[in-house]
Amino acid sequence: MKILITGGAGFLGSLLARALLQRGTLRGRPIDTVLLADLFESRDETLRADPRVHCHAGDLLSQLPQLMDRPHDAVFHLASAVSGECEADFDLGLRSNLDSTRALLDACRAQSQRTGTAPLFFFSSSVAVFGSDPALPLPALVDDRTLPTPQSSYGIHKFICEQLVADYTRKGFVDGRCARLMTVSVRPGKPNGAASSFLSGIVREPLADVDAVCPVAADTAVALASPDNTVAGILAVAEASREAFGGRTALNLPALTVTVREMLAALAEVGGDAVARRVRFERDPAVERIVGAWPSRIDSQRARRLGLQPDTDYRSVIEQYLRR
Repeated sequence: MKILITGGAGFLGSLLARALLQRGTLRGRPIDTVLLADLFESRDETLRADPRVHCHAGDLLSQLPQLMDRPHDAVFHLASAVSGECEADFDLGLRSNLDSTRALLDACRAQSQRTGTAPLFFFSSSVAVFGSDPALPLPALVDDRTLPTPQSSYGIHKFICEQLVADYTRKGFVDGRCARLMTVSVRPGKPNGAASSFLSGIVREPLADVDAVCPVAADTAVALASPDNTVAGILAVAEASREAFGGRTALNLPALTVTVREMLAALAEVGGDAVARRVRFERDPAVERIVGAWPSRIDSQRARRLGLQPDTDYRSVIEQYLRR
């Protein structure tokens, strides 16, 4: 099994690569190689030391001919420009999300026509595909039948790509699987350009004795998933049979619903009150608009049928971060 992971040097891509290598198989076949493609080469020494791992650095769209000059049995497409970046730079979002995804799908289509076998194609979509439209308000509880009405460029890109993957699957060019990821918390490292970045920062920074800013109100409710639970969901979707996955429409991965106030209460339980007091509130209307448009309560029926469950509570999510 030869696997390509775009965004492979990122946090989630690295976690996925480690999980795959530890398992040693995907869909019952031994893993021969894992190609990690990203703007920069992976700095994960554990991954780089594995003889099955190969790294490729460069812009995805321009590097696709080199990346796809060999056949891949499975492609995990995690690379994208994030929500805040897409709002700030419209053209960047289009190129990084729409143009790159279509080009990657076309490369997989060409491969399937050469080899006669459609590769597995996992696409990481997002809860950002949901929003509230004046003609179709967002329901209090989102489920797998809720029609996406994105309210950001990033959400629009993700929804369009879901439909592309569905159509390439319908035509037999790929075996496409789309899963809508929740906001992943707690991410290590530095803040990124995502509007949701603070949902890791208000825990990560205080635990490192650094002050953090929360740009939304304390009672803002959000749908979160731990890194481990997110990777487990990706693998379950990739491993599922076509029948078990159920159709070609994207499914929602499980979500833990929690308010910012509850997140900080859990932080105080784990790190103490002084740590939690390192978070101050400075509301940012742009971030509030983006994050506030996303659903906070999600019923993931299809994911449950694959054996997936949300994280039990936010304290356990923080403790998972501290164990890394």
